[in-house]
Amino acid sequence: MAVQAIHLLLATVLPCAALAAFSPDFQFFLACGANSSVSFPPDSTARTFVSDADYLSPVDAPAVSASSTPTSPPALYAAARADISAFSYRLPYPASPDGSSFLVLRLHFFPFFPANSSQSVVNISSSRFAVSMLDTYDLMFSFRPPAAGVVKEFFVPRGVSGANFTITFTPDADSSAFVSAIELFPAPPELLWNNTATPVDAAERDEMGRWEEGMWQDDLWQQQPMETVYRLNVGGPMVTIENDMLWRTWLPDDPYLLYGGQSELNSTSSPIIYDPSNGYSREVAPDVVYQTQRAANFDLTWMFPVVPGSRYLIRLHFCDYEVVSSVVGVGIVFDVYIAQAIGTPDLSPTARATQSNEAFYMDYAARAPSAGNLTVRIGGSAKSIGSRILNGLEIMRIQPVDLRSRGSLAAKRIVIITMSAIVGASVLACVVLGFFAVPYTKDGASGWAEQLRNLWSREGKAGGMERVSTKLHISLAKVKAATDNFHERNLIGVGGFGNVYKGVLGDGTPVAVKRATRASQQGMPEFQTEIVVLSGIRHPHLVSLIGYCSEQAEMILVYEYMEKGTLRSHLYGSDAPALSWRQRLEICIGAARGLHYLHRGYAENIIHRDVKSTNILLGCENDGGTGGVIVAKVADFGLSRVGPVFGETHVSTAVKGSFGYLDPGYFKTQQLTDRSDVYSFGVVLLEVLCARPVIDQSLEHGQINIAEWAVRMRREGGLDRIADPRIAGEADEESLRKFAETAEKCLADCWVDRPSMGDVLWNLEYCLQLHEANVAGDELGNSVAVAPQLPRVVSVSLLTDDVDETCLSMPEVDESKVISQLSARGEGDDDLKLVHQL
Repeated sequence: MAVQAIHLLLATVLPCAALAAFSPDFQFFLACGANSSVSFPPDSTARTFVSDADYLSPVDAPAVSASSTPTSPPALYAAARADISAFSYRLPYPASPDGSSFLVLRLHFFPFFPANSSQSVVNISSSRFAVSMLDTYDLMFSFRPPAAGVVKEFFVPRGVSGANFTITFTPDADSSAFVSAIELFPAPPELLWNNTATPVDAAERDEMGRWEEGMWQDDLWQQQPMETVYRLNVGGPMVTIENDMLWRTWLPDDPYLLYGGQSELNSTSSPIIYDPSNGYSREVAPDVVYQTQRAANFDLTWMFPVVPGSRYLIRLHFCDYEVVSSVVGVGIVFDVYIAQAIGTPDLSPTARATQSNEAFYMDYAARAPSAGNLTVRIGGSAKSIGSRILNGLEIMRIQPVDLRSRGSLAAKRIVIITMSAIVGASVLACVVLGFFAVPYTKDGASGWAEQLRNLWSREGKAGGMERVSTKLHISLAKVKAATDNFHERNLIGVGGFGNVYKGVLGDGTPVAVKRATRASQQGMPEFQTEIVVLSGIRHPHLVSLIGYCSEQAEMILVYEYMEKGTLRSHLYGSDAPALSWRQRLEICIGAARGLHYLHRGYAENIIHRDVKSTNILLGCENDGGTGGVIVAKVADFGLSRVGPVFGETHVSTAVKGSFGYLDPGYFKTQQLTDRSDVYSFGVVLLEVLCARPVIDQSLEHGQINIAEWAVRMRREGGLDRIADPRIAGEADEESLRKFAETAEKCLADCWVDRPSMGDVLWNLEYCLQLHEANVAGDELGNSVAVAPQLPRVVSVSLLTDDVDETCLSMPEVDESKVISQLSARGEGDDDLKLVHQL
């Protein structure tokens, strides 16, 4: 959280005055549904978005507007064009001299409840619709914008002859379509296809087109629209639209970094040099992207959720800050891998740049694996010299759909739904679209996912560990040395699995060592599951497994050490310092991110099954120092299991979990969904708010169960009587109210009525914004920041009919306060934010 806050702070002070103006030969900036022009963003670099009325068809398509409150969205998003019938825009544009350039199309979506009941016939807060362009391409279908809002960016071939650019919004049956703002302008000629895209993965070449001399010659490749799905400033802060000539947002790469967390973050204050003869300019990427980089003497790997089987253009930006030697062969050298295949062997910046700080980029064409994430790796080879570096990364998805050959939108949806089912069946072969680039078997026949399935299918029986990687094994002698032979003075916790000791490995790494008791009946399956799960995933808000020991009948797990202990110990039952309201919010946000990653980071979601305050561990961001920002991580995956597969709503399994946190529906029916974790997390939120045990038999009958008591008190207007008195006067009242309301939503009796963990995360981020705005004394909503954590691929067809996605709901609130119910998903800052899906 603190890292992202620093990124946001730095992004606001990055110089934008030096940027030259980008002047396309035409441009359309439309404020849809607005009565007058709107400046956006509201500062010196603002563009003017004009009313859309002159381009609309039919001309009477309704406009809706948001309530006017202190927390109203910025003017650009305070209105929208919406209808229960299809509507279009026709935007005339001139011909391109050679037909080679592309148009940049950005569509802004910002859901809200209408300002008055007369507009309620068009409820854009739950709209689902398709978007097509030029009566040819279906850009999105059955698309439901997230409650936080989203900006979708596409690159569209401009063509030789001028025409009317037509974009149509078609609502699903019994729904509506809407759009908040539209941008359309020509991309600079050097932006796309100036250099050849290097193909990767020879096995896919026959399907992807003709290949000659390493060049992709498929004509359709350069004639299809592309959607920007990731745009990252690697090793640097978020770059906002004010600091990019093409009004792009570049997000930090931290959430996607799989391996390389200990890498260096380099920067330069020297001018960035571009060689226009090679097509390199600030229009391709701004200086601020090339002025920061991530570097390491070991491999760096990033991983991205993608649509299985789709084609992607991956662009990597480089800038070597070292003085380029005149001696041939001197300089840094490294390999580039895309989608686990070699992209460029022995890449040397000296071969592409003639001087220090000279920028260049490399394009790669790849097909996403049928079951797995897309990886980008800067790795070493026999010829590697010095550091591996990367400054920026962009991933764009090719849109191959031609409706003229596929029929109507409805027919297209049937085709894609059918194909999705087929793809979904293949995806079942892999439990996780997750953080594994190398299988944990020598013969490659079976990875950790199969082992995990075997373990979970046994529900408590031993076995399935034969092929877990021995690289994680730590000898018993080393474990004993680290803990001083499990000395009592190192004992820091006791649980159902066994004792937990603090230790220090031989290399100085502090660790937490969990040693199973010999009498434990459920120790073996939990031990195996924990190893299988944590040996495969890495996330900033999930506790990392360093190793394990299984010698001499011992079952020992070695984790990263979280020096501040459990969340519960800081709430009640110990003499640990009380947490401030801001700290509590940041902790809940961190834990929610970890759980959201488990639920949505894979093709098959992982359900934790034992979410509770003792399984949320706290550490210090600044290398364990006492002055660092508190970081929360979810721990204890011994009861975890795979959630429902494609086309299913739940899994049937024996009830496991902790009393007081168990989802009552799961307890009664043995039907498990990821919303069972949401219920448990709702109980944790009440613990954070009330600072009392979940079950307290010493209290009166109506107060024993925190969930029943707190929900009843909140509904009766007694929020001030249940909140921890230690945060009284500090926490913003609206933030507390929103927090309690979010917890109550998590505790809905029926799982379909509970929000997803993504929506819970969004609401918690908003609680933090409310609190910070109150502390700063500023009104919220003066500008828009852009910063998602784990971007939702909202156009993924596999999720179109996912019951979990259709159950997303807005909190029930008074219309006069409706904007406060925006469900956020980004990193916390002081501004109302619009999630930028770039």
